[in-house]
Amino acid sequence: VQLVESGGALVQAGGSLRLSCATSGFTFDDFAIGWFRQAPGKEREGVSLISGKDGSAFYADSVKGRFTISCDKAKKMVYLQMDSLKPEDTAVYYCAASPIYKVTTHIRPHQFDDWGQGTLVTVSS
Repeated sequence: VQLVESGGALVQAGGSLRLSCATSGFTFDDFAIGWFRQAPGKEREGVSLISGKDGSAFYADSVKGRFTISCDKAKKMVYLQMDSLKPEDTAVYYCAASPIYKVTTHIRPHQFDDWGQGTLVTVSS
């Protein structure tokens, strides 16, 4: 399993970014892909989750209505569109993959087996 994130950048509050996660090494339909973030000094937290099987999407309350997860099965890509960004969204963002049966909608890091290297998002005020 390989996961490679891209798209992190410095952006002003209120702005938008789209993160991408290139995936390989597994059957997309059998897996769930999650986005997580970790700010300095804080624990890693779940942001969003998408089922590779049917595209069902789930979000943390902190990003609901502002972030949108999507996927392109043919390209094996997962995206995180982030709008109305806030300084508190500043973090390293990771994508992670796990077999669907191991994952719940609570988007917990311990449910995910394989991780990308992360991409830094900085939101200035």
